Amino acid sequence: MRSGGKPLKKKRGCAWRILGLLMVLGLVAVLAVDYVFNLRSTLVFLAFRDSRQPLEVRLGGSGSWKPVSALTVAELDRALVRRDEDNGITWRTLVLRREARTWGQRLAGFLVRETVNVIEITPANYQFQTSFKDGFALTTAKERLNTERAAFAITANFRDPAGKPLGLVVHEGTQRNSTFPAWTGYFFVKAGKPWFGPKSLFEETPGVLQEASQGYPSLMKNHTVFSYVDLPSTRYFDGNRVTYRALAGMKQNGNIVFILSGTGGVMNVSEVTALAQRLNVQHATLLDGGRALQYSLKLHGAARHFTAFNTLIDFGSEMLELQRSPVYIVARPTAVVPASPPTVTTP
Repeated sequence: MRSGGKPLKKKRGCAWRILGLLMVLGLVAVLAVDYVFNLRSTLVFLAFRDSRQPLEVRLGGSGSWKPVSALTVAELDRALVRRDEDNGITWRTLVLRREARTWGQRLAGFLVRETVNVIEITPANYQFQTSFKDGFALTTAKERLNTERAAFAITANFRDPAGKPLGLVVHEGTQRNSTFPAWTGYFFVKAGKPWFGPKSLFEETPGVLQEASQGYPSLMKNHTVFSYVDLPSTRYFDGNRVTYRALAGMKQNGNIVFILSGTGGVMNVSEVTALAQRLNVQHATLLDGGRALQYSLKLHGAARHFTAFNTLIDFGSEMLELQRSPVYIVARPTAVVPASPPTVTTP
């Protein structure tokens, strides 16, 4: 019995080692896929993209939940968790959820704590500008952050299928790309001051134009939300679609505010606009979102990067398409920014 038992024990021990190795390899594979495709966040997006349940925010203190549309200004302020602050940049987060109705939604909600990042920047310490490579070659927020020695970088213009930017691009006083008439949202810098908002704000604001890029759509002006924000989606406007969102706006004191989908923090246009209203944003527009959304933040010398989807590997597949963009908006510490030319020229 003893002599016959030893081989069996060895076989069992070998089987357990093989199983353990397979589990480790499986875990490594999952982590690799998560690193490339933001897997956990993508699970939330896929599970809730057709959901019509209201977006809820976890309140501070009690830990209870309340729909974004019903939040008071004070409740939102208490719900925001301060993560870091450095040289005029404040980074805060919100924890969100939607009521799960399917097993996929329950699984996604169990695996992921859904978050939205709120980044507020005091312009006195930074110069905002567009950033891109020669010929509008596709690049990433991480590359723009490092190249520009910036504190913040985020996707700006939408792009066409060939990868070129759709809409106006002005950099250091020179127009680099033409206007796209249908786009109503603008980032621009005049007389050294950054602005985000609708076309009318761009046209009526005095000062020499130094930097600009177009976005779509504009959302609010003078604290008033445009009526089309709540309209059903069309070919050119996906207002009620739940996806990755990037709202850029400004307060009356000039501070710039970004409300950005974080891990699993997918929203529709009405929801991200409602958050902006309660944060006292005066003018606002959307930047490019969806799978293209990416941004990088550097505080106290430590960089943090968010990418909604794959920005690393070209698989040659439309479904797994490499998400890189031609134009970004960056905020650079004033000390490292050269003076801008005094006039705008065209190519």
